[in-house]
Amino acid sequence: MKQSLTPHNSKQRILARLFAGLLSFIFALGLMAAPAKATGAYDLPSLGVGSSTWVVDSAEVISLANEGKLSSALKQLAQKTGNEVRMVVIRRLDFDETIDSFADKLFANWYPTPEERANETLLVMDTLTNSTAIRTGEAVKAIMSDEIAKSVASETVAIPLREGNKYNQALLEASDRLVAVLSGQPDPGPPSQQELNIESTFASAEETDDRSATVWVVVLLVLATAIPMATYFWYVGLPGR
Repeated sequence: MKQSLTPHNSKQRILARLFAGLLSFIFALGLMAAPAKATGAYDLPSLGVGSSTWVVDSAEVISLANEGKLSSALKQLAQKTGNEVRMVVIRRLDFDETIDSFADKLFANWYPTPEERANETLLVMDTLTNSTAIRTGEAVKAIMSDEIAKSVASETVAIPLREGNKYNQALLEASDRLVAVLSGQPDPGPPSQQELNIESTFASAEETDDRSATVWVVVLLVLATAIPMATYFWYVGLPGR
């Protein structure tokens, strides 16, 4: 014989379901907001000489339009001169890794022999610390000195990052400079660093995205708490309950 549920038991079951749903929702949000997984050199696609991939953006900070511009410029450079440049952007390094050790490992992984890396240039960036490193092969060094290469990483890329995490601008300017030098043109040099940058008073696209994501998480958490509570109090307030 089936037993009928008393109002008290029915309320307990509804309350338990509401809290179970709330906990599941908060757990899902926690997964969404969890820190990005660290990236090691062997976590990236395995590329090599002649690969059609020029930009690897695992941090997802470069717009599709600008990634297309970078890829087109670097592809044309390779076709005209034989010099290949690849750019890698990651969100954060492994805890025991530095940007230099990461660049060394990736350069050796993609181009294992001196002959393979001769005409190669690799520029890597970590967006958590905004650190940058560059590696070049022996044939590249004959065209672009180590001094210029270091300036690309420490000035051409670093200055836009210091002025407001302008990742797109940093890589576009680095591409323009690398293409010019590796094509045999005069080095245009790094961008001038102004003491007062008017644009810095406005939020960059990256900052806006981060703030929007934070607002959405807070709103969802409030709704996840308020809706179950409101539903429960509405239920217990019904006549005859």
